[in-house]
Amino acid sequence: MPRFAANLTLLYNEHPFLDRFAAAAADGFQGVEFLFPYAYSPADLASRLQAHGQQQVLFNAPPGDWEAGERGLACLPGREAEFRAGFAKALEYAHALDCPRIHVMAGLAPAGADRAALQATFEANLAWAAAQAATDGRQVLIEPINPRDFPGYFLTRQDEAHRIVQAIGAPNLQVQFDLYHCQIVEGDLATKIRQYLPTGRVGHIQIAGVPMRQEPDLGELNYPYLLGVLDEVAAACHWPGWVGCEYRPARGVVAGATTAGLGWIR
Repeated sequence: MPRFAANLTLLYNEHPFLDRFAAAAADGFQGVEFLFPYAYSPADLASRLQAHGQQQVLFNAPPGDWEAGERGLACLPGREAEFRAGFAKALEYAHALDCPRIHVMAGLAPAGADRAALQATFEANLAWAAAQAATDGRQVLIEPINPRDFPGYFLTRQDEAHRIVQAIGAPNLQVQFDLYHCQIVEGDLATKIRQYLPTGRVGHIQIAGVPMRQEPDLGELNYPYLLGVLDEVAAACHWPGWVGCEYRPARGVVAGATTAGLGWIR
């Protein structure tokens, strides 16, 4: 069975954010992830992790103005200084939380923009971020995201993400393989697990049901089979990563919604 991490942005939403660590621990989650930590002090977050014996396994670098619809800065020419300042802040949090992975969001491609210029900016920013992260032993992750959820997102395919990681060649630059996004864009998930996990370029995996992004036992995917494939391949190649549970409970934001939906993991 994989090591599962609870995504505290989407799960346990009946609780205030800082109380979600305890709720996840009560359900047996030893790892946690979330989108952004920046509304809270590193000390407050670290104290929750320590109190419940949990590992922070992933969070995102600042994405620009999230409330205004921005979904990352890394591919945007002219925003390099903002990207670098944000990534420096992410590294401070990663150090305080002992978090090994930082996800860098590519961003939305502006209408009419030259894709070659966006690609060059993305790769230059990633190379810089990987070099900065390496000095503190952190990994930088990039994630293909489906354009149905994020219309216009720059990076949507696994093969492109792996090509970028190979081209830059930084050992600590890896791919965040979200089976939900990959199923919507590409499908053929079992084959892709077998193809990409042994490369050493997959730093983290996330799961959710398709198409509604609810519990993994809801929707069109056969997760018992896929998790079996993941177990088999991970054991063969000694993959050490976590599987993030990044889904919205089907029962909504009501008391016990996340816990009641964990039958799939039990």
